[in-house]
Amino acid sequence: AMLTRAYVTTSLCSPSRASILTGQYAHNHRVVDNYHPVDPELVFFPQHLQQAGYQTAFIGKWHMGGDIDDPQRGFDHWVAFKGQGTYWPDGHGTTREVPQTTYDGFNVNGKRVEQRGYITDELTDHAIDWLDRRDMSKPFFMYVSHKAVHADFVPADRHRGRYDEQPLPIRTPTIAEMDAGRMPMWLRNQRNSRHGVDFGYNLPDFSPDVYYRRYCESLLAVDDSVGRLTTYLSDHGLGDRTLVVYMGDNGFQFGDHGLIDKRTAYEASAKVPLLMVAPNRIPAGETFDGLVGNIDIAPTILEATGAPPLESADGRSFWAALCGGEPASLDRRHLLYEYYWERNYPHTPTLHAIIGGRFKYIRCHGLWDRDEFYDLENDPGELNNLIESPEHAQRIGRTSDQLWKRLQDSGGHDVPLWEDRGPRFPWRNPDHAPQATFPEEYFRRTEQG
Repeated sequence: AMLTRAYVTTSLCSPSRASILTGQYAHNHRVVDNYHPVDPELVFFPQHLQQAGYQTAFIGKWHMGGDIDDPQRGFDHWVAFKGQGTYWPDGHGTTREVPQTTYDGFNVNGKRVEQRGYITDELTDHAIDWLDRRDMSKPFFMYVSHKAVHADFVPADRHRGRYDEQPLPIRTPTIAEMDAGRMPMWLRNQRNSRHGVDFGYNLPDFSPDVYYRRYCESLLAVDDSVGRLTTYLSDHGLGDRTLVVYMGDNGFQFGDHGLIDKRTAYEASAKVPLLMVAPNRIPAGETFDGLVGNIDIAPTILEATGAPPLESADGRSFWAALCGGEPASLDRRHLLYEYYWERNYPHTPTLHAIIGGRFKYIRCHGLWDRDEFYDLENDPGELNNLIESPEHAQRIGRTSDQLWKRLQDSGGHDVPLWEDRGPRFPWRNPDHAPQATFPEEYFRRTEQG
């Protein structure tokens, strides 16, 4: 089944991965950036699978705690790399070296093993090798966590240039369009930053068009990986009794709102692909439009396998609704979204939002700026900010109340604050978009106007 309303509750690598593993919001698991490790007291759902008799394996990108790639609790077999690793061991094909790039190869059960080829293919090799060597008398859980498609996008050599002549489905709004849509000041300013189209990754000649094509080409090796793994399951008589979950840990902006990267609460950033296959359990070839989040993955897998549930999860299982083809049985109408400002990337403020329904409310924290409210049915591109619309004033008030209730119910009253780590990227290009002005409605000569 294809789950068409799947979101992450924080669109950033480490926080989203921590939410998948714990079933918790970032304000509870406290992993709010890519540099600090997880609390050693946190429970990962594979620990409960082990209690239920499963053998478990982690293959790929851990990326919680900077350069940490040590074997983690909940996994019997471990293959990981430090930080972002690298697509190729010699670094070829990249336009820049991403922060936390490493060339140390893999940590395989505590021993360093050289990386020899393209990382997506090599991780798939490790996954198939473990499937061959596992204890065939026990059920298994394998988490394949690909580096792809993380920026900088480097396709396999066999795929490079595949989409050079293909038309692009992306478009960057003009500054005039963003001003007319009453976009917040922080968003206008981010356009000319490391995470904006005018100065993307601080490269003088950055092109969203080229970047998008490289992204699509890098995905082709992930397609190959999925094909190899599902073929293995079929060839070994496992296809009919294995639950397969395919999911991204964040979306990505390719010019949307004048941005690149993720972190924001916009659809391009927070909405993710989610496919789930379980023959004779999940209806095949169907779409499921129930609202689900990354915090629901752990509870769902634990219910599907009959393993003990997590004691401290913010998410909940959608297994019964999915298997029954009954999205309406999920009574959730909205999800809480949160992102916490990073000193490394100061362009995006702390954000809290109500997402997943027709109307989206985004509250920026700590800024002298507009909040945001969108009607996704009439404005799917989120380019007409209705936050000052008298017509929607009551609805905005109710949605704000929903936001605070979700924070209160889940213990989200404080902002996680950790010491500074990693490089900073505050740069702007003096030849591109100028600094945005304050919202026009903020200007008045007296308090009353």
